[in-house]
Amino acid sequence: MSEAGGGRSYFLGKLIRYSLTLFLILSLNFALPRMMPGDPVVNLLGDEALHNDPEMIEKLRAEFGLDRPLHIQYTDYLRSVSRLDLGYSIHKSRSVADLMAYRLFWTLVLVFPSIVIGALLALLLGALAGFKSQSRTDLMLTGLALFLYTCPPFLLAMVLVSVFAFHLGLFPLGNLTSGGRTGVEYIADVAWHLLLPVATLSLLGASYKFLVVRNSVVQLLEEQFVLAARAKGLREMEILLGHVIRNVLPPFISMVALSFGFMVSGALIVEIVFSLNGMGTLVYDAVVARDYPVMQGCFLVLTVSVLAANLIADILYGIADPRIGRTS
Repeated sequence: MSEAGGGRSYFLGKLIRYSLTLFLILSLNFALPRMMPGDPVVNLLGDEALHNDPEMIEKLRAEFGLDRPLHIQYTDYLRSVSRLDLGYSIHKSRSVADLMAYRLFWTLVLVFPSIVIGALLALLLGALAGFKSQSRTDLMLTGLALFLYTCPPFLLAMVLVSVFAFHLGLFPLGNLTSGGRTGVEYIADVAWHLLLPVATLSLLGASYKFLVVRNSVVQLLEEQFVLAARAKGLREMEILLGHVIRNVLPPFISMVALSFGFMVSGALIVEIVFSLNGMGTLVYDAVVARDYPVMQGCFLVLTVSVLAANLIADILYGIADPRIGRTS
């Protein structure tokens, strides 16, 4: 098979797999909220209405389409998603898209800097630790990365907010802004409020990637091309930057994209700890209220974002290493 034909087959195969995955996600996204105990209408009106006004409950269930058979609800759900219609919140009586627009913006403001900072920390410090394997620097950085990797996101967030915000008073305890500011002052105030949450996610995201980069660098330093580069008289830094890091980058790019989902899930927990008005609090409120449309909309947007990030990573990986397309 030619290189061009192999590349087309590789990308076509990826698209088919992701399409099937998307269909499975849509199905699970519909089923999981309805498998939870509780009723959204009863949560809306209260348990007393279940006994005092059952007709009102049945009327609201019919209004929201919850009285229909599940297969009818499922086909209606797929039809709505195909029209990019996420429905209306049962508890807030607003469009799910409108509810998510503001919240999703702030979640992305939190997640993207965390991904970039975490990736840079992992790449630089992981390469340094691997290049100085078994040194004091390597042992300290690896020990810290292992500690952060095993630390739950909510625990690290609570420790940071307790020490730096509550006891030392260096940062606010929560919220996105103090209010009453505009222009540059507003941006600086938001950055001040987001510094601890971004630091939390950056450290958590960097820990695993650091360990992978560190071990990859240690293995690559034993390869023949590194010995040949040293025999040519190249400096150690030139070997690290020009040869070792170049071979680490393709799988590292894929790993950063794959970690997007974990960063988003960690962000939801961190948002709750820091009382940030993002997707985390929206999902939490929807789960407590059993608000099916909001849960479906939030989970769908988050999972599709993860799928898109992984698809982009696969495409970039195939471009960076053409051998993948020829062997897939």
